[in-house]
Amino acid sequence: MKKISKQPTASSSEKKADKLPVSSKTDVKKFLSKVAALPHRTGDVRLIFSLDATASRQATWDVASQLQNEMFLSTQSLGGLNVQLCYFRGYGEFFSSDWHSTPDDLLRIMSGIHCQAGATQLQRLLQHTIDENHKKKIRCLIYIGDAMEENVDVLAQQAGKLGLLNIPLFMFQERGDPIARAAFQELSRLSGGAYSQFDSASINQLKDLLRAVAVYAAGGLKALQDFSKDATGSVKLLEQQLKR
Repeated sequence: MKKISKQPTASSSEKKADKLPVSSKTDVKKFLSKVAALPHRTGDVRLIFSLDATASRQATWDVASQLQNEMFLSTQSLGGLNVQLCYFRGYGEFFSSDWHSTPDDLLRIMSGIHCQAGATQLQRLLQHTIDENHKKKIRCLIYIGDAMEENVDVLAQQAGKLGLLNIPLFMFQERGDPIARAAFQELSRLSGGAYSQFDSASINQLKDLLRAVAVYAAGGLKALQDFSKDATGSVKLLEQQLKR
């Protein structure tokens, strides 16, 4: 007697897919392709947002308080951010907040702070970042400042450690002090990060830069490349530095 081989039974999902009209199948494939192209969502991307809060920076501090909201919003579709605020001011005061996944808590902290005269504490900030990374992976460090008053050789060693730990340092310089510019560029290079300069007349540029770094932190270089297609020239320069 001739054996009759059984054909594999289609799963219920396959049966439903077969019943879809051709146009619907095409739409589903397009949707799945878009999902596959999205950056991987880690669910716990950690970014340190730090600022020089010495006396010369009060005006930009107030602006940065509002711009950090844009930073959060830019990454919502990529899985979001967990942000820690750090600043230094006065006579050796260094502050680091808890980790926050929404901008409101950080805005409340920043709105209640006033800048005070004092020296920069970048060495302390970089060491703090390294220490935090031992607890849980830090994706990147943003720093906004306008001066350099420390031993650059010592800072360079710490920036190199950040590079080895794959923690890029993004240094955004307010105004154009040449000593600060040279130091900021070198520190960001050693860490594998990027540098850009802005002033009070280019606050929108700072907003785009913060958004770009947040997108990079949450989605990687591919997400930044997509973001930079419609962004300002400063964002494109940021992307070029990261590619080097």
